[in-house]
Amino acid sequence: MAQITASMVKELREKTDAPMMECKSALVEADGDMARAEEILRVKLGSKASKAASRITAEGLVTVYIADDAKTGSIVEVNCETDFVAKNEDFINFVDDIAKLIAEKAPADLAALAELPFRDGTVESVRTALVGKIGENISVRRFEQYATDAKLAQYVHSGKIGVIVDFSGDDEVGKDVAMHVAAMKPRALSAEQVAAEEIEAERSVAAQKAAESGKPENIVEKMVEGAVNKFLKEVTLLSQPFVKNDKQSVEQMLKENNAAVSSYAIYVVGEGIERRNEDFAAEVAAVTGA
Repeated sequence: MAQITASMVKELREKTDAPMMECKSALVEADGDMARAEEILRVKLGSKASKAASRITAEGLVTVYIADDAKTGSIVEVNCETDFVAKNEDFINFVDDIAKLIAEKAPADLAALAELPFRDGTVESVRTALVGKIGENISVRRFEQYATDAKLAQYVHSGKIGVIVDFSGDDEVGKDVAMHVAAMKPRALSAEQVAAEEIEAERSVAAQKAAESGKPENIVEKMVEGAVNKFLKEVTLLSQPFVKNDKQSVEQMLKENNAAVSSYAIYVVGEGIERRNEDFAAEVAAVTGA
């Protein structure tokens, strides 16, 4: 049997928010396999075992830039250490200017962006100077550049959530879809775009839950498929109930308005970045005996 260490329990706790004892039990049952232990917790605890990415703690801004012709644009996230700096005028101007530069120059990646001519130097030299001026670390975390023959729409909520949508149809429809994405945070446009491993993970959890019901195998199979279909409906943009009218799906709303969406991006400031202040050392040690 694999040795269950304090660090393993702490890692699983941070990934799931599950109680320490539950984390240790899951790791023991999974013989130290972290992915399997997380799956076990989801089966046992359901929504209580939330993903770590749902805890948004890092600071910064998400900005969307769209050109006047609505054909080119970008979405970018720039991080800093405190919300105070995220409201600093120099920081805000830096983020806005970077978003415009990305839309116009379409750099291939973060390294290429850093080398682009910018103001009186490069993006990297200006960033470094801003760090020295403000006194906090600043980093351009991620971006996407868009160029389309259709149209681009956007929605930004308080600089913390940003959405850009590539669509065809009336401008109002594009804005509505962008707001819907910000509110509902779909993982993919359609079921075909959901990663196979995500679907299999849901199928595995559903199968284990259904097996515990004690129902006949043919019923269990239907329960599993029903659970997977429900999951796909909840996480795909086109299948989600439209926020302005939950009696119809986003796809139905688009057809009703002779519109279509080809792609979108949503950024949430700090998504997936952990900055936990709690010290779990004593609790972990007590649970593991370390």
